[in-house]
Amino acid sequence: MERAVGRAGRASAQLLTAAGLAVVSYFFLALLVFTACTALLVIGAGMVPETALLLHRLTGYKRRKVAAWTGEPLPEAYAQLTGTLPERVRTAVKDPGTRQDLRWYALHCVYGMLLPCVALPVWFTGLVVDGVWCGALHRRAVVLPLIERLADLDAAWSRALLMPSPEARRTAELAERVEELTVTRAGAVAAHGAELRRIERDLHDGAQARLVALSMRVGLAKRAYENNPDMTRKLLDDAQDQAEEALTELRHVVRGIHPPILTDRGLVGAVRALAAGSGLDVRVDVVGLDGEPAPADGTGPAEGTGPAGNPGSPGDPGSAGGTASAAVPVGAPRAPAAVEAAAYFVVAEALTNAAKHSGADRASVRLERTADRLRLTVRDEGRGGADDSGRGGSGLLGMRRRVAALDGTVDMTSPVGGPTVIEVELPCVW
Repeated sequence: MERAVGRAGRASAQLLTAAGLAVVSYFFLALLVFTACTALLVIGAGMVPETALLLHRLTGYKRRKVAAWTGEPLPEAYAQLTGTLPERVRTAVKDPGTRQDLRWYALHCVYGMLLPCVALPVWFTGLVVDGVWCGALHRRAVVLPLIERLADLDAAWSRALLMPSPEARRTAELAERVEELTVTRAGAVAAHGAELRRIERDLHDGAQARLVALSMRVGLAKRAYENNPDMTRKLLDDAQDQAEEALTELRHVVRGIHPPILTDRGLVGAVRALAAGSGLDVRVDVVGLDGEPAPADGTGPAEGTGPAGNPGSPGDPGSAGGTASAAVPVGAPRAPAAVEAAAYFVVAEALTNAAKHSGADRASVRLERTADRLRLTVRDEGRGGADDSGRGGSGLLGMRRRVAALDGTVDMTSPVGGPTVIEVELPCVW
């Protein structure tokens, strides 16, 4: 009896919520009539999209309640109300999702109040009948469970009325996808522009300045050639030093565009080299990228693992301790160049941040190949509290933009006190 009363109480709460929503719907009816009348007079056309948005919020609340009761999500599919006012009005009027909400609204005003009213006499009858049935005869309750059936009926009717059609769902998903691609494209363009400005700044402040100095020294050497051979020799030595420094600057710029180590050693060798030069004790774990096929389910022992500071450790040929192989192993799977570059820069940025800001002395990097993507995880045991909103620096924000441009995802957890974990997934065709 106690279990039956408890379950009936939860069902009654669900029905009371439906009744409250029905009462709100009666007040919303006045708004709908007012919007329709003013829209016919043109002066209230601006209220149409706003009323549609309010209706979406009303049905959205009902979707959440139905999903909570049934344990199954109830999706929604609406056209984006964007553009000029006439475009927004036309979209709101022609949107199948809005029309579906109006049908639910009209019917819910009826059954949303009817079912709770039916539940009231069932409660009184159930308390008497089931009290005797369960208390005297020790049988299961037969009347109070009907209240649960009423709540199930409310959820079933609402689900049937609010479930979008497959075509509407595909259209909404396509619109959402277009919006997402627009945002990621804008981020990619911004990142590309920032990269071009960085390259221009590096060339202007570094290589160009050294080449100008080199030209000046060569000119001075030509003038002093006849009269002062010792001065000429010194100037030529300085010019040679300037040429070497300019070449070093140019190599640095080239590495910033696409690190040559990615071409020479592949992603695994490049990441191990990053780990070796990070100043931290970094462990690199690799699954399916070191010449061995990845497991079908994406799990299995890590190939080529070992701490970065321990060259020659078992199973780690060419680990980040300075003994990395000079070329990609024969038969090793290679991701597309753009995917490898994005993964490389993510690891570089994460390890740089860990060395500078985390206060940690240990970190780990895991690279894993699955059937259709590349996964990487960077973890440090520092103080945590990393912020990727862009207020504390552009590194983590740039990382997100670079990954989003390839339709990847970044998930970072960094509670105060640590650890900081950055998980990245990049779609990839092997």
